[in-house]
Amino acid sequence: MAPLMLRLLCASFLGLAALFHSGVQAGAELLHSERSRFGAVLVFEENGERCMNFNTMVDFGRQTCMDLADPEKLVFSYTRMMMSALYAKPAPASILIVGLGGASLQNTLARLLPEAVIDTVEIDPAVGKVAAAYFGYREGPRQRLHIEDGRAYIERAHRENRRYDMVMLDAFDVDYIPEHLMTVEFLEHVKAILTDDGIVVANTFTNSRLYERESATYAAVFGTFFNLRESNRVIVAARGPLPGRDVLAANAARWRGALGRIGVEPERALDRYGSTLGAVEGVELLRD
Repeated sequence: MAPLMLRLLCASFLGLAALFHSGVQAGAELLHSERSRFGAVLVFEENGERCMNFNTMVDFGRQTCMDLADPEKLVFSYTRMMMSALYAKPAPASILIVGLGGASLQNTLARLLPEAVIDTVEIDPAVGKVAAAYFGYREGPRQRLHIEDGRAYIERAHRENRRYDMVMLDAFDVDYIPEHLMTVEFLEHVKAILTDDGIVVANTFTNSRLYERESATYAAVFGTFFNLRESNRVIVAARGPLPGRDVLAANAARWRGALGRIGVEPERALDRYGSTLGAVEGVELLRD
């Protein structure tokens, strides 16, 4: 499929976690606007939240929002679903996140896993500056930021035989996922940089004309995967076998208090792991 058509389809049907979260609100206060070669990065406050958006404050979605009264609480359902991946991999020592935004995932993981090394790849340097200035993101020996394309970084990590316990894919603007981060060829590189029991956690479509093709693509590379859904879809796939129900439940109990404090409801989150998808016959895979 032509890249333009793929982008248009994604733009039309991608269900983002932030969709309709805030809607069009009156009285938003613009705090910061920064130009980059990708467009304007805006920071504004409304309804007790500080948010980041691209190009306009008036939009159907938000890149990031932080609750000003409780900054550690995760505002969006997709970030809560992604954090529940600790049920599948409870103690990752090395984490790669593609996409920074306002650093909700990075800041949360750094608090919960203070010994873990967290590498983030973000294509837009302006986002890195805004995340530091307005959302509390701090680089350091265990919190490292790389300004480049996520696929280029992952392909180089593959060549250099680097491995991660967890790879989180959270790279898109408000209306589409870059098509080169959706294909069989890309996911094969992702799988190659996972440790033997490592997992990939992808924030992606909830309703889309590409839904079956994306499912078939992940299944072709990883086999059966967990298919979590609430506003967004979060795919949790593994290089090796998926953990069973007993393991998931034990890890959920282990993380109950810490994840509960940031908004993850343990029973509801665990129930989502009852949904899995596998190989889909007769569906065209997404390829470069």
